[in-house]
Amino acid sequence: MKKFAAIAFALLPLFGIAQEEKDFGIKFSGFVKNDAFFDSRQVTSAREGHFLLYPNAESLDVDGVDINATPSFNMLAIQTRLTGKITGPDAFGAKTSGVLEGAFFGHTDADINGFRLRHAFVKLNWEKSELLLGQYWHPMFVPECFPNVMSFNTGVPFQPFSRNPQIRFTYSVTPKIRIMAAALAQRDFASPGGSTSLRNSPVPDMQLQFQYGDKKEGLLAGLTGGYKMLRPRLVTDSMYKADELVAAMSAQVFLTYRTEKYTCRLEGVYGQNMYDLLMLGGYAVKYDTLATNLAVDHREYTPLNTMSAWFEFQTNGKKLQAGLFGGYTLNMGSDNNIRSWSSASSYSARGANIHHVYRVSPRVVLISGKVKFALEGEYTVAGYGNTRNSLGEVLTGPTTDYPDAELKEVANIRALFSVIYSF
Repeated sequence: MKKFAAIAFALLPLFGIAQEEKDFGIKFSGFVKNDAFFDSRQVTSAREGHFLLYPNAESLDVDGVDINATPSFNMLAIQTRLTGKITGPDAFGAKTSGVLEGAFFGHTDADINGFRLRHAFVKLNWEKSELLLGQYWHPMFVPECFPNVMSFNTGVPFQPFSRNPQIRFTYSVTPKIRIMAAALAQRDFASPGGSTSLRNSPVPDMQLQFQYGDKKEGLLAGLTGGYKMLRPRLVTDSMYKADELVAAMSAQVFLTYRTEKYTCRLEGVYGQNMYDLLMLGGYAVKYDTLATNLAVDHREYTPLNTMSAWFEFQTNGKKLQAGLFGGYTLNMGSDNNIRSWSSASSYSARGANIHHVYRVSPRVVLISGKVKFALEGEYTVAGYGNTRNSLGEVLTGPTTDYPDAELKEVANIRALFSVIYSF
């Protein structure tokens, strides 16, 4: 008996190691989500209307009737998601972890229902620092401060939205102050013409972020700055090598304040060439008076400026929650004159003929265990103009130089019913 006890005691450390290793691996979670939605008019969107940006402009038939003033209805479950959280032994003196996540949103409308990679990254955590390598949210999408709306658009085009392959390093100066620096590439969310324009620059998207906050206190505030450079093309239409670049900068401020009963979120963004973040903007061909440059199709570029702001207030009930989101974004044109500024061919941009977009979106969420029933409304208005000036600014009314300039607002009402089952 004593001999058996001695052997068992000697094997205890090995049992502990085996038990520790048994805890390593991957644990799956996620949700099944079904959305049923009605739109009062045709909209600019992705995946059969599921990812809504803003209402379409008027399109008149031969009798002057707006073709886009036609309602639509759809039901989709493509937001359904599967997440695998990975744990493993320490490496390089750091705690290791990883995430592998996908959804059935597809890559294009033709690929709808297709399984698509969302996140895939590994993290190394030391006492005061963290290194993340892989595909994850763009730093301007802050997981602790984004609209908690039911719509899959997550506040787009007011909230920057993108997932990027990246290398991200975060250092905690104090328990409340953190500095993050990241270098990013582009994949599913790309600049005009695709991700090759960033690859050929050849400088990654650079981001720097400062955060202040403590989860226990329910407060998070931060500031983000970014620099991005693109090479739109390698060769001109006249078969001359093209070396022109377009550089852009961005800035963001954000705030989240949470109590037991409610949460308030605020954010403001100013940026150039924000196309890859699913916002208004992009770039345009810069005005050039040199005849030799025009003859060989030489082009310089100028980024288009965008600003946006949004707020959200929600209650934190365990069985019933209510929320209100509001956002506004403005197309501010360029700092430089644009070649053939009235022609769409001079712009590589989203919403170049839009002056502004705003949205008000209330919601109610009923919670029971792992199931949520949600009802949400979206009232989204876009102001379309028929005239742009030399800076690419959409005119809101007639001027001396543009007596026929006109701005017309169109509105869409979306009614969304969502059912979410988490696991």
